[in-house]
Amino acid sequence: MPTQVVMPQLGESVLEATLTKWLKAVGESVHENEPLVEVNTDKVDTEVPSPASGVLLEILTPEGTTVQAGALLARIGKPGEADTLSQTAPETAARPVMPAPPAPQPVPAVTRGRSGDLGFISPVVARMASDFRVNLSQVTGTGQGGRITKKDLLAYIERGDQPAPAPSAPVPATPTPVTPFATTTATPAATLPASPLPGEEEIMPLNPIRRRTAEHMVFSKHTSAHVTTIAEADMSQVIAHRQAEKEAFAREGVNLTFTAYFAAASVAALKAYPLVNSSWTEAGIQLHRAINIGMAASLGEAGLIVPVIKNADSFSLLGLARIVNDLAYRARSRQLKPDEVQGGTFTITNHGTSGSLFATPIINQPQCAILGVGIIQKRVMVVSDEKLGDVMAIRPMVYLGLTFDHRILDGAIADYFLGKVIETLQNWDCS
Repeated sequence: MPTQVVMPQLGESVLEATLTKWLKAVGESVHENEPLVEVNTDKVDTEVPSPASGVLLEILTPEGTTVQAGALLARIGKPGEADTLSQTAPETAARPVMPAPPAPQPVPAVTRGRSGDLGFISPVVARMASDFRVNLSQVTGTGQGGRITKKDLLAYIERGDQPAPAPSAPVPATPTPVTPFATTTATPAATLPASPLPGEEEIMPLNPIRRRTAEHMVFSKHTSAHVTTIAEADMSQVIAHRQAEKEAFAREGVNLTFTAYFAAASVAALKAYPLVNSSWTEAGIQLHRAINIGMAASLGEAGLIVPVIKNADSFSLLGLARIVNDLAYRARSRQLKPDEVQGGTFTITNHGTSGSLFATPIINQPQCAILGVGIIQKRVMVVSDEKLGDVMAIRPMVYLGLTFDHRILDGAIADYFLGKVIETLQNWDCS
């Protein structure tokens, strides 16, 4: 009897995944526990192993499909068993359902789980529908069995309740004359930049990381009232401590980076102002007991990923530096587990690594705030000296930008929090 390949639940809070690549073709032999299909969950690529040895008889879920844990993906068996399989796809196979949109009606209350004829409604979709007052019966679901996914709901919101336009034949673009900016010397027509010719444009396909990042960022801007406050910190004490301790940390096999210091300073500030370690809910502000700090890590052209330091307040500077090293290495080498990018309560993004002075990062939902760290550079500052008074001195300075959800925090609390981060950095114990 053929063995069914089902989508496993890859983490405690990981309910769905997108199939990115089948590693075996129908008819190929496969061994038990051999990688069978690659899936992507919240930007993390994971290989699903084969549950048995045999031949891949049929693939029921194509690449690019988002499925829920428990969905039937394929069947494995003996070569002769392929002839006995039904040619009709089972109900558990993921396939889009395109019902006609119903007439407008009052927006019903949305709850997660099973919701009448709508099928399974995930917590994210339920919250989005409630926030934007969307009647889910008017949204076309393309998930498993017609289930409404976050992507479906975002597309519906972006359309502004208008049905998607019918596809039409492509119309060749008409070149538009280029008018140069006014200058004292006329530019010869031959040197003007030419408009792109029809067909020269290229569509770059979206990888799963870029698509999920886009969805999450647009959702965040639609959800939170973003405000950014910026201050600067003198990193003299931190740099002195790092120079003194780098060798000792290296003997422990740890590279002491500045990220560990910013994480430690954020922990101190989150303890002092726990309201920043919270999330907005319709029932009230949810205060998180655990301090789980996400650290944004660049994957180059592939995009961005945010591994999470769970219970960051339980680590010393050495422990934070060690886990920062580990998560950063495994993020770049695509070895993170799905659970390791889940459950963050506060995020740090070090955009200064590319030379940026300051930025206004987007909040990582459903968190309350995100700390942006700029480049550390020497600047001339006015400092106070007991004997000389106010004098100019060269100091290593960094701009810190805190983007916060104004639904939860007011400017004063945000400034106090940022002040605590700066105080921790500037008074680092170097003894």
